[in-house]
Amino acid sequence: MPRINLRGVDKSYGSNSANAVANLNLEIGDGEFMCLLGPSGCGKTTTLRMIAGLEHLTNGEIQVGARVVDSVGQGVFIPPEKRQMGLVFQSYALWPHMTIERNTDFGLRLRNTPKAEREQRVTDVMKTLGIEKYRDRYPSQLSGGQQQRVALARMLAVNPEVLLLDEPLSNLDAALRLEMRAELKRLHNEFKTTIVFVTHDQWEAMTLATTIAVMSEGHLQQVGSPNDIYDRPANRFVAQFVGSPPINIVELRDGATSKLGKIASEYFATRHAELSGIGSVGIRPESIRIAGPDTPVPQGALGGKAEITGVLPTGGSWIVELSLANEKLFMTTHQSPEIKTGDRIDFFVKPKALHVFDAQGNRLADADKLLGAAKVH
Repeated sequence: MPRINLRGVDKSYGSNSANAVANLNLEIGDGEFMCLLGPSGCGKTTTLRMIAGLEHLTNGEIQVGARVVDSVGQGVFIPPEKRQMGLVFQSYALWPHMTIERNTDFGLRLRNTPKAEREQRVTDVMKTLGIEKYRDRYPSQLSGGQQQRVALARMLAVNPEVLLLDEPLSNLDAALRLEMRAELKRLHNEFKTTIVFVTHDQWEAMTLATTIAVMSEGHLQQVGSPNDIYDRPANRFVAQFVGSPPINIVELRDGATSKLGKIASEYFATRHAELSGIGSVGIRPESIRIAGPDTPVPQGALGGKAEITGVLPTGGSWIVELSLANEKLFMTTHQSPEIKTGDRIDFFVKPKALHVFDAQGNRLADADKLLGAAKVH
């Protein structure tokens, strides 16, 4: 399977409009499952459509394997039908008057694949996706999840070098989305196809991807494994976009007037005075701990006193709302909390769990090294 390289890619829809995609440099590895993740309007679908050949570049170059498929500088543009890519949209786009078998072999018929080979490939892919028993039915007779499997089968039957998926699970209910995520993961492991998957759903990206590219307002923010994106967000945007409940952000600029800001400022001033340029600190909800008789606040940890203002069960876990002088802090726990609304508690966060950003919102690498080595006892 080919490697995909996007170099200096820009896309603008008019001289007076901001670039939908700006100076994008991205490499998608051979056999990789890459998720383009970001909010609506960030440029992820535009990027996918440029890879597919459905959008022309304003500047830059796209190379698939050894072949340049789009280059403004070289004047090269290979049309979509010659790029050996499969594209699955949010809508299933099935032919309503054709049976499931005919929908699945549609691309093979266009390529004049011999009948015996065509039938074998269709049978194999339908078995893999569990839709062989529906081969004589029509799309209207299938559920949404089954129709989405047919759309995937149609693309996989032609054995594309690259599979491009544009939010294909958005129209499914929660149970079917979960089922189809597992199906996509299994298909990737089995076929080893290079997959580029567009989604705004962070959990979809976290559970499916081998690599995630986070985008915002046309700009690439970070590329990394799901663990990298979550555990070491490159900036505040990535930290706040990925995670549910979202990360707690403590502002330290402008004198840190909030109670939590003062606690954090004092902590860094006394414990890690060598750090400078801190603009804000991020605390993941699951990193917060409540101290008790047997678990006092460890020396060296960031901690303070708070009031419990809410205990919210979510099924298997709990979200606990803490209040510090009307400032909210959210924590999560997978153990039934022995607390109730109105309790006064001590909380703490270990140094290595703190995400430190500068005034521009970029991660402070110096803080990672220092806090990672800090001792608590």
